[in-house]
Parts: sequence; C-alpha cells; structure tokens
Amino acid sequence: MMTTACSFLSGENHSPSPVISFIKSQKGTPLLVSDKYIFKLNKATTTSGCSDNNGDCGANATCSYNATTSAVKCTCKAGYTNTGSAVNVVCIDSCTVNNGDCGANATCSYNATINAVECTCTDGYIYTGSASQDIRTVNISANANWAQNGLTIAGGNGAGGATNQLNWPYGFVVDDDQTVIIADSWNNRIMQWTNGDTTNGQVVAGGNGAGSGLNQLTMPTDVLIDNATDSLIICDPGNQRVVRWSRLSGTIQGEILIDSITCYGLAMDEQIYLYVSDYVKQEVRRYQGCDKIGILVAGGNGQGSGLNQLSYPTFLFVDGQQNVYVSEWQNHRVMKWNKGAIEGIVVAGGQGAGSALTQLNGPLGIIVDTLGALYVVDEFNYRAMRWTQGATRGTVIVGDNGQGAGANQFYNPYGVSFDRYGNLFVLDAGNGRVQRFSIE
Repeated sequence: MMTTACSFLSGENHSPSPVISFIKSQKGTPLLVSDKYIFKLNKATTTSGCSDNNGDCGANATCSYNATTSAVKCTCKAGYTNTGSAVNVVCIDSCTVNNGDCGANATCSYNATINAVECTCTDGYIYTGSASQDIRTVNISANANWAQNGLTIAGGNGAGGATNQLNWPYGFVVDDDQTVIIADSWNNRIMQWTNGDTTNGQVVAGGNGAGSGLNQLTMPTDVLIDNATDSLIICDPGNQRVVRWSRLSGTIQGEILIDSITCYGLAMDEQIYLYVSDYVKQEVRRYQGCDKIGILVAGGNGQGSGLNQLSYPTFLFVDGQQNVYVSEWQNHRVMKWNKGAIEGIVVAGGQGAGSALTQLNGPLGIIVDTLGALYVVDEFNYRAMRWTQGATRGTVIVGDNGQGAGANQFYNPYGVSFDRYGNLFVLDAGNGRVQRFSIE
C-alpha cells in the first residue's frame, strides 16, 4: 500500500502455503505450528484462551481463539514484525528490522491513520516505485486465435490535436476496466479513452505544448498506471526525465521522479521496482523506493549486437521472476535478461531485418503471457507475432497484410497489450489509432 509520491507503505508478507506440523513445548503442551503463527491446543478448554494474559501473545500481538479447534492464534499487530520463530512469536517494531525495508534513502515510521508502516524519502529523493503492478498475467491458450479485423477504440480520425485524434502515439496501457491510456507523442500529451466511449478521449497529462515545465511534456513515449497512488508514470525523453502525474481531478502538473535519462519504455515488477530503458546509454535500469540512480539489469556495454549489448532498446516487459524482456529496435530482436545475468538470450528475431517468420524488422511493443509466449509488434512488417517459449520462429496473429488503414492492416504498429479476457490491443501509430482484436 502506498502514500504520496514521496513515500510508500510496506506490509508483512505471508507465505501462500504455510507448512503445518506438530511439536511439543518444554511443558509438554501440544503445539500446532503454521508459518509465523502459533496455535496452542488445549482440548479441555471451553472458554476463550485469549482472556488469560492475552493468550501469552504479548503486548504487540493480537490474540484470537478458535472454539472449534480450541486453538489460540497470535498475530503481530500492524507495524510489528515477528523476529522469533513459529513456536516463539516475538513482535517488535518493524522499523527496527532492516529499516522496515524502506532502503537507505528513506526513514521508517508507523502511520496509525492507515495502520501500516510508512517509508518517507529523505530530502533530495522521491519515490520511484509503487505497490501497483505492470505485470498483466494473461492466461491465453496455446491454440488461441483472434479476429483478423480490428475495431478502432481510440483515435482513427487522422493525425491531429483534437480530443478525437492522436498524432503518432507511442506506448499505451490497458487498465483492468479496459480504459486505454496513450502516450500521444507528437501532441506532447497523455490521452485517456474510457471503455465504451470511442468518440473522444480526455487529456490527462501535458497538452500544454512541448516544453520543460512541470505542466508540459515533450514527445512522451510510454506510460504506466500506478493504481496505488492513483497516478501515471510517464517517459518524457524530450526533457530527459521520468515524471508522475496524479489522476485526481484538478491536477495541472507532474513531478520529476528520475532525471538525466533518455527513457523510452517503462515496466514494473511484483516487488514494486520500476524499470526504465535508456536508448542513448543503451541500457535498462531498475529503481527501488527512493533510489534515483538505479541498478543496471540489461546492456550498459555500449551499442552493439553482442549478447551483453543493446542497440536502441525501446519497450520492456518484466515477468514474475524479475526477468527482463527488452525490445531492440535496431538489432531486430527481443532479448530476455534473466535476473542477475550479465548477458541476454535471444527469444525472438536476431536474424537480421526481414519478413521471414524467423525475423523481425523494427520490433517495438512486447508482452508475455503466463505460458511464456512472447507477443511483439513488428513495425516495418506491419504485423503482430507470437513466439512460443524456446521457438526459433514466430507466427503471425494479426496484420501482415501490407501497410494500410484497413481493419486488417497497420501503418507502423508501436504497442501491444491484452485485456483481462485475452482480447488483443494494438497501437497503430501511423494511423493514429488503437485497434482491438477479439479473441475467438
């Protein structure tokens, strides 16, 4: 759970499948142990075991009694962490344990209002991550197919700056309610189209001309939705920065999260880390909490085609194991960098620019499903492809009908995403539109 842009909240992590076992205490009392909690069994007890000395749970824990099992359960209160064992629960102030996982550039405190640990960035730092996820875990059958004619759900009215138009949009994101938010690059703004309203969009960031003011953007390339703080995180490469804009009504300007970075793509993992590609430094960095420097996770060895290099990295995807997928526009390939790796693995393309099923020609937007299949839009082949895990060639899922404005055509596709139902969304930059292809 998160607070403002300068702070975040840290909660206790619980094992999804606690291991249960029986042991005996020194006094011979049977104990049922489950993960971080201790359950005292006393089958002769007919009244709540919590009424006597809080069930021996201590002052920093709450006690609950299960009449069915005659078990007492001790749970550390919010803001406290169990530093003992499953048998001996010891609840101490979470801020005294590794600074509450706030990191070196933040202070830890307990916020009674929201009943959680709060991490506040120290002066000169701003929080760059959040509890929201960019990972859309889409379950798609290996045999899935999509309609070959797309439906325009945003734009499609020619290039322009009206609210029913887009002008070379780059990255986009589809929210759980099928709201589409688009980096409308050449209009220097972020646009939002709500589900069901395909006529007009709404300017939600920028739109005040190109510039470096906090109320302006210059050629934004990508955007994320941060549900925890109800805000947008935006790549603003024309100003060499990553910014955050609140989605609350009345917001007129953003705030700078990271500066001195020529970012192109954004991603966020399940551990609240933010990933940013830099197409000038030819690298991808991961940012945690109040960190403004980041940790190198891909590239950083100059521009080139080596497995430890990148050439014009654009869009990103990060899976649940913090493996980073990078779309390399100039190397015509998609690379997977396993967590901690010093070089990547080619997972799509890498055979030079071309139109064969083993090739890509200017890959851009990417996403990976739960089976590990990669989906990528292939800009100059005017198609979207699927590459199953370990495959040496892909399959075309939509497009590949030449450049054009037809319902089955693209003019420089830049982005790809899914909604929760598996419907496919493609950002068709040259046609200034977003197309939805229904799953069959």
